[in-house]
Amino acid sequence: MDLLETAAYDHIRDENEGPQVARGFFITFEGGEGAGKSTQIDRLARKLRAKKYDVVMTREPGGSPGAEAVRHVLLSGAAEPFGPQMEALLFAAARSDHVEQVIRPAVERGAIVLCDRFLDSSRVYQGVTGGLDPAFMASVERVAINGMMPDMTLILDIDPVDGLRRAAARRSSNDSPDRFEKETVAVHARRREAFLAIAAAEPRRCTVIDAARDPDSVEDVLTAAVFAALETLAPAKESAPA
Repeated sequence: MDLLETAAYDHIRDENEGPQVARGFFITFEGGEGAGKSTQIDRLARKLRAKKYDVVMTREPGGSPGAEAVRHVLLSGAAEPFGPQMEALLFAAARSDHVEQVIRPAVERGAIVLCDRFLDSSRVYQGVTGGLDPAFMASVERVAINGMMPDMTLILDIDPVDGLRRAAARRSSNDSPDRFEKETVAVHARRREAFLAIAAAEPRRCTVIDAARDPDSVEDVLTAAVFAALETLAPAKESAPA
């Protein structure tokens, strides 16, 4: 069972001492509906834990007790009638609590944080397709993250038609599409373009992964990218004071 579905957040430290990182590593997973983010986070976490890394799996909206209280309001669509600005502010409030209660403490102790969605989703969902002013979004983002930018962002890219088909297939017969899944293919296509534009604008942070391939192939590419990034921390670990 997907750990992201069974707990608000997951903090598991292996009993045996793992790799020592002077400062942790914050990885976010972004992309459209049905791209397979949760599956790939779970697989990556298993591989990292096999290497004895301290791993924290988390998600947005949610991830901390305060943020989880806002999650249902956002995904149920209860905030939708009040407009994208209200949604953006609710996401920001949840994100601030998430950062300060979960993400920042984990990174500061040297953990690797794997987060299903973060600030780029707000930039795309409320900013681009919500039509909010970029200056407003930048101000809200600055307050919400308080300097906690991801070290690495993996954008799982998939055609919206295929992604929505996957999202529908994974739902049980009793579930209905959430607030964002139910929107038109044209809206989802704009979001895909917006994620790719972010990746093009911030290539040092963002890596685009072709999520249309089978999960094993996606896992191989994604894992290689992450472990290559972690290798760059090795000199810092070796030179860190005892």
